[in-house]
Amino acid sequence: MSGTALVTGGTRGIGRAVALALQAGGHAVAAVYHGNEDAAAAFRRETGIAAYRWDVGDFDACAAGVARVEADLGPIRVLVNNAGITRDATLHKMTREQWSQVMRTNLDSLFNLCRAVVPGMRERRYGRIVNVSSVNGQRGQAGQTNYAASKAAVLGFTRSLALEGAHRGITVNAVAPGYCDTEMVAAVPEEILRATIASIPVGRLGRAEEIAALVAWLAREDAGFVTGATFSINGGQWTG
Repeated sequence: MSGTALVTGGTRGIGRAVALALQAGGHAVAAVYHGNEDAAAAFRRETGIAAYRWDVGDFDACAAGVARVEADLGPIRVLVNNAGITRDATLHKMTREQWSQVMRTNLDSLFNLCRAVVPGMRERRYGRIVNVSSVNGQRGQAGQTNYAASKAAVLGFTRSLALEGAHRGITVNAVAPGYCDTEMVAAVPEEILRATIASIPVGRLGRAEEIAALVAWLAREDAGFVTGATFSINGGQWTG
């Protein structure tokens, strides 16, 4: 069943691949971005997908943005919470701002967006929500107490909202990608990146399209018996 799908962080990296996969599945897609207008303009030209700019960490901006998307494209049936940032530092050097920025974008955004779309999904008795976590939210990572905490919290949020939505036809699942060929990973120093790839049993970085294929499946109508689950997709790097 098609309908409107909203993807946060949707113009680059994994979000871009998810937006394209959902478009291929027949959805009218809205991609949300915040900072990179040039990338968003190129995304619009290349894909024909609508891109909307707002801060997903801002509750009021999310409410207004969702209302605008639904006015333009129709009721949101699929929500993919993909937006995420890093502000890496060891805890004894981490600033309060580094902590707060990551929590605001990576975790507050889930509440903001889900709070905006869930009432409509409950009324229509249908919804698909996919939250993007991380392998580092499952296993931890030195220098990322903020990021790992935010991505671990995504998993508890997912399980709890799944229980609330199940009887209303709303599924809520999480995917936890490992290291993929995205701009975020490309910014890692070369020697660290080499060591990271060496630690991945399949011997390579993941591809954004591989993550997107899993998200697109979870967004399907016939995935309705899958909810409250976390799907690890990390090349065997973490199996806990």
